[in-house]
Amino acid sequence: MDNNQLSLIKATVPILKEHGVTLTKHFYQRMFTHNPELKNEFNMGNQANGRQQTALATAVLAYAEHIENPSVLIGALQSIGQKHVSLNITAAQYDIVGSHLIAAIKEVLQDVATEELLEAWTIAYNQLAKIMIDLEAGYYKENREKKGGWNGWRTFIINRIVEESTEIKSFYLTPKDNQPIASYHPGQYLSVKTFVEALGHEQPRQYSLSSAFNEKYYRISVKKENPENLPAGYVSNNLHNKKVGDQIEVSAPAGLFHIGEKPQQPLVLISGGVGITPMMSILEAQAEKENKIVWLHSCRNENVQAFKNEVNHYHENFKNVTAYTFFNELASETKYKKIGFMNLDEIKKDIILPDAKYYVCGPQAFIKAQFESLKKLGVQQDSIFYEEFGPQLLNLN
Repeated sequence: MDNNQLSLIKATVPILKEHGVTLTKHFYQRMFTHNPELKNEFNMGNQANGRQQTALATAVLAYAEHIENPSVLIGALQSIGQKHVSLNITAAQYDIVGSHLIAAIKEVLQDVATEELLEAWTIAYNQLAKIMIDLEAGYYKENREKKGGWNGWRTFIINRIVEESTEIKSFYLTPKDNQPIASYHPGQYLSVKTFVEALGHEQPRQYSLSSAFNEKYYRISVKKENPENLPAGYVSNNLHNKKVGDQIEVSAPAGLFHIGEKPQQPLVLISGGVGITPMMSILEAQAEKENKIVWLHSCRNENVQAFKNEVNHYHENFKNVTAYTFFNELASETKYKKIGFMNLDEIKKDIILPDAKYYVCGPQAFIKAQFESLKKLGVQQDSIFYEEFGPQLLNLN
């Protein structure tokens, strides 16, 4: 890409800031019209609520702003690459996306989209596509060569279903082929794919693994959504209707939100609602270690609180584990069961620990509130890690 083309890309930054979502909405409409088979690969719930269009607009803008040095975006690109591999995205699909993106730029920007500009964006997109394809090839290779690992979709059987609360069920998944399964880092997720009758096609979704790794099964824990939240809840509610013995398609574990193999530092685990799931994986994997663990969870009431018995067990029987729960509704308050929204300042003596790492998962507003609270308490940003369900819209670090 020459200097003139770089300048052309940079010149589109103000346009993308103002009209980026309009562009991405048109792009997705165009792509699904011409390539309806891709509806099987994309989360149509996030299409309906606009989160995917906003996330793509944000990503395109960031790429344009850093076109001279896209390596500064590597963290975000790695996260996207992990998601793509979990969805079995192929190099050929990058060509489809690229053709529709350039066409959308031409159709939305009209006279502004000169041949020079379109050529510059074609080169820019191909440059980004190569970065992503090469990155994802490494992830595919790692999955393929790992003991029990695989690429693409693999059939699993629902071996057991456990009601964790009035809203959340755990699904124990065992491979239909009875072959070994891949290990994972506590905090990672699976993609699952199932046919959704209401949509008439398959839909993939990501669910955090909610237990420490064992060689027999994977466990995911899924919240049932209210009907008014559809279509975002189509797959979750579809899973809640499944029975023991049913089959679903599963991809290999993925994701960058995890504690690594042998964390030695204190861990502060902060979750809201169904954001509890990756924290359970971390808690189960680490409770018997010597490092300090502080568990902080927020939910509406005790009826919707998942894993309460398990968390109480660790809190009462492991000296290195301290667990606080915040409830919107609670009959009476105790030292470790609080009424109201999560207040980190109230328990700062327990959570501000030397060399601690802080993991946050939950709704977008919850993550942002806890991130800001931790910063006010003096926690450095590079010690805070968060997992946002769905397309990444937050950019806090």
